[in-house]
Amino acid sequence: MVLLGLAAPALTLSAQEEPRVEPAELKQLSIEQLMEIDVTSVSRRSERASQTAAAVTVITSEDIRRSGATSLPEALRLANSLHVARFDSRTWAISARGFNSATADKLLVLIDGRSVYTPLFSGVFWDVQDVLLDDVDRIEVIRGPVATLWGANAVNGVINVITKSARQTQGSLVSVGAGTEDRGTGAVQYGGALNEKTAYRVYGKYHYVDALALAQGGSSEDPLRMAQGGFRLDGERSERDAFTLQGDVYRGLIGELVRPDTDVEGGNLLGRWSRRYSTASSLEVQFYWDQTHRKVPRQFEEHRGTWDLDIQRRLPLGNRQDLVCGLDYRVSRDEVGNSPVLVWDPTHSTQQLFSLFAQDEVTLVPNRLRLTVGSRVESHESAGIEVQPTLRLAWSPSDRQFFWGAISRAVRAPTRLDEDSRFVIGPLVILQGSPDFTYENVLAYELGYRLQPGAGTSFEIDTFYNVYDHLRSQERPAGGAPFPLTLANKLNAETYGAELRLNVQAASWWRLYSSYTYFHKDLRFDPGSTDSSGGTAEGDDPDARWAIRSLMDLPRRMELDAWLRHVDSLPAPFIPGYTELDIRLGWRLSSRLELSLVGQNLLHNQHAEFPTSVPKEVERSVYGKATWRF
Repeated sequence: MVLLGLAAPALTLSAQEEPRVEPAELKQLSIEQLMEIDVTSVSRRSERASQTAAAVTVITSEDIRRSGATSLPEALRLANSLHVARFDSRTWAISARGFNSATADKLLVLIDGRSVYTPLFSGVFWDVQDVLLDDVDRIEVIRGPVATLWGANAVNGVINVITKSARQTQGSLVSVGAGTEDRGTGAVQYGGALNEKTAYRVYGKYHYVDALALAQGGSSEDPLRMAQGGFRLDGERSERDAFTLQGDVYRGLIGELVRPDTDVEGGNLLGRWSRRYSTASSLEVQFYWDQTHRKVPRQFEEHRGTWDLDIQRRLPLGNRQDLVCGLDYRVSRDEVGNSPVLVWDPTHSTQQLFSLFAQDEVTLVPNRLRLTVGSRVESHESAGIEVQPTLRLAWSPSDRQFFWGAISRAVRAPTRLDEDSRFVIGPLVILQGSPDFTYENVLAYELGYRLQPGAGTSFEIDTFYNVYDHLRSQERPAGGAPFPLTLANKLNAETYGAELRLNVQAASWWRLYSSYTYFHKDLRFDPGSTDSSGGTAEGDDPDARWAIRSLMDLPRRMELDAWLRHVDSLPAPFIPGYTELDIRLGWRLSSRLELSLVGQNLLHNQHAEFPTSVPKEVERSVYGKATWRF
């Protein structure tokens, strides 16, 4: 739990290939058509979701709109295979297949090809990922390692947020909302064209989230106030060449119960150029820059600049092989300020990550059997070189059935937290990093099956068995002294589980989506380990979760959507399980104006979702929203 103190204040792909279906049309698609939506995160090229040799969930723009979500983490709840838990008003614990915490570090998150994990602790500061949800085309969630294509930290999965191109957002948008917990939201956007081949959009937004409630009553005094603006430019220089230039800036204040407000600010700029030689041959070059500043009074302050260059080449090898290869070079520099409780040594650091990858998909039997082999070689300046291979097999015995299996290896690279941090109380060092900290790794075995038993019905089951080595442990000093604890790699784990989904088109105007996830984790330490924590600091995970969503299209352009979800109790520290209900009533007065009324967490006045040092709970809430497009 000591590691939670860092967060308490607190795929490389874009949409270079347009989806087959415009987002505004998604609500008209059948269950079968939804399965044919293209995804790009599994193999870094476009392929049908139903034919991917991986456990993948696609959250469409229509899913997000009808969920009533007001933030990216809330939208990610739609993928029940993710454990999404609210830590406080702005911090979220999000993971796939276990090891969840407020500093969860085994899930790689990308927004339009820009990796948003921080080398400070290999996780995500979710409070500053304030994507304008009206601009999200889809979110591709992959469970299981995909490190061959995406690199270090894609250990348990990848979340790839893909926004719409500027061509898809022409015209004006004004959105306003207010409620009991989401106190105020507002967004303004305009999209236009510079010429026949170049489109643009600019936007600005503001979001004010109220504080959570204390378990014993009263407010936790930790509201989030965030303002953000940005632009996107998409163009074509020729029939073969296309480019994207986009950027964002943000500034926010985060309330604190026992100290002054946390100040966050930053910006990013991304450029991408692609050339298409044929339908199966292309080249893409992407560069992005990201600058962040976070000041947590009495704890720490960080200035960080990150530069990343990614080059990808796709080309056919004969008639039956599709090769994707490339390289990535990333440099991240930081300056960290010390405090009486958290010390970084050194206070300046430069981390470099270089990798080469190649993956080849071989068609063994056309339209029936495919084999994918690949590997990534990655170099981290302090931890050395690691290899991350994968082997995947896909079999379609018929047009309605699909089997797949995979064996993959992935690693998590060491971070500043692992190597350079010290948590102190007065003159006493409680916990410290180690320069000997090395890669964490997993060897994952996966099997999956998809079935369309009839019109309007789809079923999927994905199973996994993962073996982890060199996970983070907290070792006591020799001689039996309690402190300082030192971070090391003496924890190991085995996990297994299953993820089920059943979707039914009950009527032309009524859809039902259901899911169930089971997860089990066994931890063990290396012989001679002195860690007495039992590994609880490395994740607090429920055994099971389930959800049922109902989407109804009513007369007079009305919509009634309900979302019932359950999360089992968390074992250590213990948090009781909970079942909650969200309901949304939407009314499209015209093609331009939409009103919605949303009730969230309606079954309880308040409930806890994740352990915190000062127990905080999520409250029942109601809010209304109006969106005008013209």
